[in-house]
Amino acid sequence: WNETFPGMLKSHGYYTGHVGKWHSSAPCRRGEEFDFVESYYGHHWMKRDKKDVHDIHVTKANEEDAIKFLRTRPDKDQPFMLSVNFFAPHSDDEEPEQYFPQNSSMSLYKNITIPMAPSATEEAWKKMPNFFTEENEGRIRYHWRFNTTEKYQRMMKNYFRLVSEVDASSQAIVEELERQGVLNSTMVIFTTDNGMFLAEHGLAAKFFPHEESIRVPLIIRDPRMRKELVGTENDEFTLSVDLASTILGAAGIKQPARMQGRDISTLYRYTDADNAGAEPWRKEFFYEMPPLKLGENNVPSCQALVRKDFKLMWWPFYQQYQLFDLKNDPYEMNDLLAGVSMKNISALEYSDFEYLDVTVKMLRHMRRLHKSVL
Repeated sequence: WNETFPGMLKSHGYYTGHVGKWHSSAPCRRGEEFDFVESYYGHHWMKRDKKDVHDIHVTKANEEDAIKFLRTRPDKDQPFMLSVNFFAPHSDDEEPEQYFPQNSSMSLYKNITIPMAPSATEEAWKKMPNFFTEENEGRIRYHWRFNTTEKYQRMMKNYFRLVSEVDASSQAIVEELERQGVLNSTMVIFTTDNGMFLAEHGLAAKFFPHEESIRVPLIIRDPRMRKELVGTENDEFTLSVDLASTILGAAGIKQPARMQGRDISTLYRYTDADNAGAEPWRKEFFYEMPPLKLGENNVPSCQALVRKDFKLMWWPFYQQYQLFDLKNDPYEMNDLLAGVSMKNISALEYSDFEYLDVTVKMLRHMRRLHKSVL
């Protein structure tokens, strides 16, 4: 814990808080790991304690507890760090309807039709590897949520309502920072831990290395940002491992050697001339979903080397590779290795396979990267 960013910030004099979802085996205690803790998740509607007569929505609770942290800080001159871990729009998996917005949001998206992605088709599902069966966890959850047109519309509208509620609560938190006069000395990061299949490839949930599953939003409001970059987008590869490095960098704390991330602020604080001589930003990354207790038939373990032009996937239990041309096939519908034997790489090198060079280079590099993280 002493080498996590909350632990290090606390040891360097920060007043630290955690609100919302804590999905870790590590303890999360007020006065121990954090100075302020309100932890809960799992359902969209809940009672704070047994005395409550009415339920409160989990997103509203996140908002209220975050503002409570900001207003009850004992020393307004003490630097602070607050993690607001929204549970929504994660599904309530114990309930058939899955998504339960606040009543005030039910008019949103009411009179529109939510479009389906080009890959949200039965054809796309049939193009998945043959070990993707009806017993696959993503397929099971697809049937929970999206297997009819009417169900898709109902679920997606409620899902988007939950997302809009997170937006509104985030705005309320930012406005509280502004009211307190600390917004322009505070870095705000909005992101999440995983993407989500919303019927693409005939799936729901996450797990797998397709774009819908591994791409996440990342919005940073940083007073140190160069003015001409405020409100712009950047398409460099940033990863979840970069968040701790970025937060510690903003606090002027050196990151531990075991941290693998990089300070994202170098992408928006400095010009190319300023960064001359620095290590170039990553052009690829290694992805891994390790085996789960659910079993390979339910959630196949997988690895991938992801670049902006190509993605190489590897399903180790089933000994199968897939290659996708992301520039020409952004929805990953056409596996370029379909029908190509990958059992003998040496033999492949003497074939006339069109994507031979990129396949062999990515395969060998992915193997090196995998060994480096073991």
